[in-house]
Amino acid sequence: MVEARIILSGLWVALMLTYLLGDVLRVFAGDFVAGEMDGKPVSPALWVVAAVVMLIPIVMLVLSLTLGYPAIRWATIVASVFLVLFNLVGLPYDGLYDNFLIVVGFVFNALIVWHAWNWQVAG
Repeated sequence: MVEARIILSGLWVALMLTYLLGDVLRVFAGDFVAGEMDGKPVSPALWVVAAVVMLIPIVMLVLSLTLGYPAIRWATIVASVFLVLFNLVGLPYDGLYDNFLIVVGFVFNALIVWHAWNWQVAG
């Protein structure tokens, strides 16, 4: 069986790519105005917050491969639940594609939590 760390790493990559796909489609669909979020100018501090949130899957990918058990198990569950709650705040989005991709992201988050919760360490 494939080690839980590898499965979690792959799921974090899939989640990150899903988020990035949404961003790319938003630009190509014309649903993006540079320097604005929800039609309002964005401060540099808010861009830092956005960067931190978008870094979560990347950091979790690295931690999935390096952080010891059980710390990684709980970090994974907390990070994934946080991302679900963060994305729920913005629902529904204007674009159908955006709502679809958020649902796909929720599925990836559910799989991440399920795999972390059911992680059995061979002993």
